[in-house]
Amino acid sequence: MHFYQKFSRHKKKIGNYKNILYSCGIHPLYLSKCNKIDLKILKKLAQEKNVIALGETGLDYYYQKKNKKEQKYVFRKHIKISIELNKPVVVHTRESIDDTLSILNEIESKKCKGIIHSFTGNVSSAKKILDMGFYISFSGIITFKNADEIRRTAKYIPLDRLLIETDAPYLTPVPKRGKENQPSYLKYIADCIVKLRKINMEYFTEITQKNFYELFQLKDKK
Repeated sequence: MHFYQKFSRHKKKIGNYKNILYSCGIHPLYLSKCNKIDLKILKKLAQEKNVIALGETGLDYYYQKKNKKEQKYVFRKHIKISIELNKPVVVHTRESIDDTLSILNEIESKKCKGIIHSFTGNVSSAKKILDMGFYISFSGIITFKNADEIRRTAKYIPLDRLLIETDAPYLTPVPKRGKENQPSYLKYIADCIVKLRKINMEYFTEITQKNFYELFQLKDKK
């Protein structure tokens, strides 16, 4: 299916709600499923008023290694459109952090801003991302038993650059593992980080809301 058709179908299904905003992009794992990739159409869709970001875009070498060249090409094109439209990118990176950082460090990408979503890296990688001006988002993975390194990283991230997400319907947090993920389960991710950072929930919700509006340039619409 053409990605334009897929985007239009999902948008129609959701309906015209003022409190629902979109990102628009081609996930690296869907490159092989798109019969045709027309980046002019991607740019046109991204210009719509309620589209606030480009993505998910990025690199995934866990599931796909044979098309690394194509992944990098499309990732760079998303970044180019992001800069032209002054909209942030939502970046997916899995077993590809070195190439992800390399592309974001290219001269052509320096003006790009955005967020690394569902971050699973270490403090060293996080520091490089923060130095680029990017935000970092944590998903339900942070609650998993074997996620000690991710929790250490979450303690390092400045609060004014931190966000949380569901990545629904995947990555359901503890104690809801085994169920389909949903927005209400954000509470468990927040609980985890609040305990790690030794802060109260009210302060955490205020600052993450502020981060969201600033990242997606929505302050005037608050």
